[in-house]
Amino acid sequence: MSTTTSNSTSGPDFDRDDLGELRALLDKRRLLPLLPLIYVAWANGELVDQELEALRTLASRQAWLDDDALDVLSRWLDPDDPPTPVELKYLLHAIEERSDRLSKAERLTLAEIGVEMATHYRSDEGGIDMAIEDMEQALNDLEASLGLVGEEAARQLRESVTERPLPAPDVEPHTVAFDAQKMARILDGSHAELRNDLRELLAGDDFRYTYGLPLDEYRERVVQWLQTLVDHGYGERCFPDEGDRTENLDEFLAIFETLGIFDLSLLVKFGVQFGLFGGSIRFLGTEEHHEKHLSSIASLDLQGCYAMTEMGRGSNVRDLETTARYDADTDEFVIHTPTETARKEWIGGAGRYATLATVYAQLIVDDEHYGVHAFLVPIRTDDGEPVEGVRIEDQGWKMGLNGVDNGRIWFDHVRIPRHNLLDRHGGVDENGVYKSSIPSANRRFFTMLGTLVAGRLGITAAGISAAKVALAIATRYGANRRQFGPAGRAEIPILDYRMHQRALMPHIANSYAMTFGLHEVMNRYIDPDRDDQRHTEALAAGLKAYSSWSAIDAVQTARECCGGQGYLTINRLPSIRTDIDVFATFEGANVVMMQQLARACLADFRTELSGGTFFVLARLLSQQARRTITETNPVVTRNTDPDHLRSSDFQLGLFAARQQQLVVSLARRLKHRIDQGMDSFLAFNDCQDHAVALANAHLEHFLLQSFVDAETTCDDDELRDALSRLRALFALSRIEDDFGWFLENNYLQPSKVRAIRDMVNELCSRTRQDALSYVDAFAIPDECISAPIAFSQGKASAEARHQFAKGL
Repeated sequence: MSTTTSNSTSGPDFDRDDLGELRALLDKRRLLPLLPLIYVAWANGELVDQELEALRTLASRQAWLDDDALDVLSRWLDPDDPPTPVELKYLLHAIEERSDRLSKAERLTLAEIGVEMATHYRSDEGGIDMAIEDMEQALNDLEASLGLVGEEAARQLRESVTERPLPAPDVEPHTVAFDAQKMARILDGSHAELRNDLRELLAGDDFRYTYGLPLDEYRERVVQWLQTLVDHGYGERCFPDEGDRTENLDEFLAIFETLGIFDLSLLVKFGVQFGLFGGSIRFLGTEEHHEKHLSSIASLDLQGCYAMTEMGRGSNVRDLETTARYDADTDEFVIHTPTETARKEWIGGAGRYATLATVYAQLIVDDEHYGVHAFLVPIRTDDGEPVEGVRIEDQGWKMGLNGVDNGRIWFDHVRIPRHNLLDRHGGVDENGVYKSSIPSANRRFFTMLGTLVAGRLGITAAGISAAKVALAIATRYGANRRQFGPAGRAEIPILDYRMHQRALMPHIANSYAMTFGLHEVMNRYIDPDRDDQRHTEALAAGLKAYSSWSAIDAVQTARECCGGQGYLTINRLPSIRTDIDVFATFEGANVVMMQQLARACLADFRTELSGGTFFVLARLLSQQARRTITETNPVVTRNTDPDHLRSSDFQLGLFAARQQQLVVSLARRLKHRIDQGMDSFLAFNDCQDHAVALANAHLEHFLLQSFVDAETTCDDDELRDALSRLRALFALSRIEDDFGWFLENNYLQPSKVRAIRDMVNELCSRTRQDALSYVDAFAIPDECISAPIAFSQGKASAEARHQFAKGL
């Protein structure tokens, strides 16, 4: 603002001489009530012409403002000559001096502050001869003309002149609503002692994160960790002496799930060695293969790899190009890579350490093709050199999991003995004749892929564990990190902000739901008496997709919730995020896995109709009609009672109705296309989005039912209440994510949608109160969490930063 005189005024020590306009403003005592309005209006940003004109018009109507005062006010409201930052600072100091109540923690409006300033002077001293009520009303009108919210604008003014309170304590005290250790036992399920022993080992001195290692050193460190696990007997646990393919599989997955809380390269290395490579020999080989190899695999004397994926085929295992042609003259198989696209790709362990590979190839005997089978093929000599006819290429640095030595493999007519075929389910005898106990080629193919089911369950377990680590870090940080707060009071933890709760609490609920769902699938898979094994395998495939997508989303959310601190490698979140990204595509691309589950749902639906009688069809149509009438009844679709919304009966009913409608409508769409002459493959592709939606609906219904089962079988009241809140949050947040479908199909009305959104907010707020207990129940040792932000105000100590810098 331009100035005309050179005067000084009381206030801060600014290097400025020309404050004439400010002196003119302060000398006009009749303008004192307007000072708070003038300051806040300019401090909020430049005033627009409309606001200034409205303010000038209202001011000209005030009887207490004479011509001189209006002239001074007009200059202060000139948009072409706004006040300088220095003038605003002086104006603020003048307001502070003339208002006794401003520095106190009172809820005042700007009008009330203006009135309080005006009462400093009597009318015979140049003050205002006007009733207080009339003046306050006039100031309220002026305030409204600027679009200011009285108390909020006054709070901004008060914060400008008051000091912030002392910093809040580093650690937020929190009440414990339930026993986290008891909850941990529920989450652990089976093999609790095994899990605890492994956690204790991972928390020991042999396992420590070291960031920034060169590639070869990092890989060597992972092998050392793997050897430590073997030395403690975890390799032998993967291969019991006797039993069928499912014996001890739940124990293996308990180990795998627990390893997910540590470095994920170790987890993948463990999975490749003992789950895929060792598992293929155990489940597809005979006693001869077991005796020859399993003990060496368990001791790590023999390191191997699992060579299924090809560059040109990806998830299409049935059409792999690698060939295994039987040579009757030498009683050998000849393993060959016929094209560049047939090279084995992304093979964990192949880059450096593996000496023997389980290779999946098309079996050819006398020019007859018998489909994909598994063969044991040496790829390196004892001194680490590729064997004759084998070419290996290290794939080097990757986005994540750089402790795993992935590689590419080519075979140039490599000969192996006939006995190297893993022939439990099909092989070639000494006469060169193919024989199999499974006559159906399709069934034989899926049996050959049995090791992938365990692998997919393992990826599910790993994704859940990785997400739990990230959520534990972000929740601890959010409970301790403080930002902003009400005027005159301490800053609040960022976990108290609605959107922060909205970001993290549903993911915590998801992690519980997926834990219970994983355990249920595992129990089904190892149950020899179940007759729905194919559906269980498809469910495992779908759960792998759902859990990996959820884990990626949860870790990314946790990273963002920790701000810049979450971007530091030392706080673990960046490495977890990059390591799990591949979970969406290995062991089967997620979209393919979801389609596998959708096909299984359609097959189950077709089985229900397989009777073909009028009575079967009538029963199914009647059931669907009753469900539709019940779920779309206006009384139900508009019911906003909180108890109803939190009810598992309502939630399960809604999820079941969605699943049923999606499977029926998908079957109808496919049939219509096929009846019109469209190829069945093309018809399914045309409805692919519908199929994925069906798989998602089926999984969420399954996860909710698993959660409800865990809740209802819990005999501890406090734990059951805690599970009930989390189950309701899981279900309602899933419904919220699919509001469009439920509205489109008349299962919800707008009033109920609003009520569900409000209930999600309420459940997030309630879950936040127990958030630390919920993540403590993950039972992750502090040494495995490791991130400094999980244990302090959110800043890594100087020593930790120094050591980290040295490591890089």
